[in-house]
Amino acid sequence: MTTPIQTDVVIIGAGPVGLFAIFECGMSKLRCHVVDTLDMVGGQCSALYPEKPIYDIPAHPSITGQELVDHLLAQAKPFHPVFHLSQQVVTLDVLEKEHHDSYGFYLKTSVGTEFYTRAVIIAAGVGAFGPNRPPLENLEAFEGKSVFYYVKSKADYADKRVVIAGGGDSAVDWALSLVDVATSVSVVHRRSKFRATPDSEEKLHKLAESGKINLVTPYQLSGLKGHDGQLSEVIVETLSGEKRALEADVLLPFFGLSMNLGPILEWGLGLEKQNISVDQATAKTSIPGIFAIGDVATYEHKQKLILCGFAEAAQASHAIRKMLYPHEVVHFEYSTTKGVPQSSSTAA
Repeated sequence: MTTPIQTDVVIIGAGPVGLFAIFECGMSKLRCHVVDTLDMVGGQCSALYPEKPIYDIPAHPSITGQELVDHLLAQAKPFHPVFHLSQQVVTLDVLEKEHHDSYGFYLKTSVGTEFYTRAVIIAAGVGAFGPNRPPLENLEAFEGKSVFYYVKSKADYADKRVVIAGGGDSAVDWALSLVDVATSVSVVHRRSKFRATPDSEEKLHKLAESGKINLVTPYQLSGLKGHDGQLSEVIVETLSGEKRALEADVLLPFFGLSMNLGPILEWGLGLEKQNISVDQATAKTSIPGIFAIGDVATYEHKQKLILCGFAEAAQASHAIRKMLYPHEVVHFEYSTTKGVPQSSSTAA
């Protein structure tokens, strides 16, 4: 039987806001362990748009999702965070003071990892998420081989016949992005009107008019043909049953995400439409010692922006330090004068 890990803070969620929380906690000399359901750090930035530019990160006129994650990891590295990936926190118990004076919470994950922690920061974004899968026969045989729900690198699709299904921003944006590297790009949508931004839709239609993109509308996915997981054709059909075969090496279905806060819904936190209500000044939830930041947190006039989540990470870390050391006299210092502490006390 393994001994539970002891730490100052467990951060639930390894997206950009969770990663910046490591830095802010480290600056407050708090040790962190991080749990995420994905098999990689970075959250949606790494899973959904690693090569897509983000324009509202301060001091970066344009930065890709993966570049942002890489910078945040480098910033957090001096504080030696420990990541526990491909697992979900399923148990959160508030500990009685007389039994565990130093630790306020016991956590256990879906793979049995256990923690005693003094505070919890929930940076779960939209919660655990996964793709909405099209209802196609034998779909599982092609998934991970020639059917993918995320694009990690444009280079993976060089010289491929790519079929993209969907009518939202993800479908249109990736069609515009892959047209320069793929042998062919076909976009399948059940309507001629797309739900993407007007500028992107206009670019899509211009590329279609020039023959660089094949718009297949109004059609929807009907079947897959191939061998040993490798596609050769994607079958599409109209609502009236008219079928058509598209030559394909890869299918990218972009039908949105299924998002769920999972066990977080059962922890007795103040919830408002799948979001956790917090005190705006401190990110405190209704349970003392538990904080929520980023898209999962809500308060009056909340803006779901990465940069707002960064500010909330700073507020939460300072509130935790004050909670754990209430008699400590703190003189605020800018990082330019304080520097980045790298003492052994920050090691997990």
